[in-house]
Amino acid sequence: MKTPPPEATKTVYPILRQIVNLIPPNIFHAAASATKDLSRVFTPWSHAVALIYQQLTKTESLNGVCDAARVHASQWQELRGAVPPRRNTFSNANQHRDPAMMESLYWAMKDYLGGLCPEFVRIKNPSVLARFRKRHIHLLDSSTIQLVLNSIDWARHRARKAAAKLHMNYMLGNLLPSFAIVEDAGHHDSARAEAATANLGDGDILVADRAYTDFGFLNALALRHVFFVVREKTNLVMEVVETLQDPVEYDGVSRGTQILKDEIVRPSRKGTAGKYTAGDGTLRRVTAMIEVRGQMRQMVFFTNNLEWSAKTVAELYRARWAVELFFKELKQTCQLHDFVGYSENAVKWQIWTGLLVHLLLRFLKFLAKWKLSFSRLAGVVRASVWVRRSVVQILEMYGTAGGWKSDAPKPKPLYLQGFLPFTMSPVG
Repeated sequence: MKTPPPEATKTVYPILRQIVNLIPPNIFHAAASATKDLSRVFTPWSHAVALIYQQLTKTESLNGVCDAARVHASQWQELRGAVPPRRNTFSNANQHRDPAMMESLYWAMKDYLGGLCPEFVRIKNPSVLARFRKRHIHLLDSSTIQLVLNSIDWARHRARKAAAKLHMNYMLGNLLPSFAIVEDAGHHDSARAEAATANLGDGDILVADRAYTDFGFLNALALRHVFFVVREKTNLVMEVVETLQDPVEYDGVSRGTQILKDEIVRPSRKGTAGKYTAGDGTLRRVTAMIEVRGQMRQMVFFTNNLEWSAKTVAELYRARWAVELFFKELKQTCQLHDFVGYSENAVKWQIWTGLLVHLLLRFLKFLAKWKLSFSRLAGVVRASVWVRRSVVQILEMYGTAGGWKSDAPKPKPLYLQGFLPFTMSPVG
């Protein structure tokens, strides 16, 4: 007899309520109090719940959120007294409320979840970089988020384009942000480099793309005893002071990381000479062939560490792709394509809520020991926000392609009338 498939435990709370209940009332109230936003009509909590619902379900409009809240009005009010939003009220809150509340809530929730489950935020570097288990590896990058032309008055990016930018200091050890800035995309990436790396301390490692190869910025890091690995810009002129490894030609066949050059160099162009003064004013330059997405590419890196092997320098830069994957994951699973407001505040509200929802989903992934893709986890949650079953058990039991096991004998296949299986037909 065929055994029925397992089911998650029934609860009185829908999954949406289970997720918003991860946010303790005292932490949320502290964030709202810090921005002096304690409205009694459409409360900050009601506002946050509406935005969290929009991110979880990837709803594309204000009307979509408001209609869903009206259809599920009784269940909506069970979300710790949240009031179903009206379109004009919701739009006005997005435009005039300070998004710093959601920003402070995000960092407070990260600290809270880390205290609740220390393993969730524990630093654990990849095995290839296991030697740095006592060091924090920070990945610095930014991502541009396209906006509609209605936002061009504050977010002009090109002549006829509007965009916001998310600057991120990302921890490789726990795959969580340690610092973030949301602003218009009119600034160069390096403009926020100092602010984004202010939390780095003695012995920490920073890995960044060529956009952050500014010798004044790198000099400040070195003076703070921070190690860095950055990619060389193509227009730099460097003087070779010493050759640490004889040049090697790439054979065009071998795969993996291969070191071609290892040198000590010094900036020699008039505009850059003298900007880097740490130590004796020299940098180490490593040229390597690195396999990226199945293709071999030649890359050149700068570092201020002379003790690491050249291959370690290259592997550190390879690890930088983790922040690229984070941006891709965030944009795939959260609603950062269609914005429900055009003002700066409305866009920041939506981006910070997307980061918060991503954090909560990552925590559910940790609790359920989810082994499949993150986008699939988000899809399971999105399809079941009003289901009254344990969300952790749903993630533990579902999300796999295979069916359930049965003790009953496997039934014989049914063949179309007039046809027999190939193995039963005479051959020859």
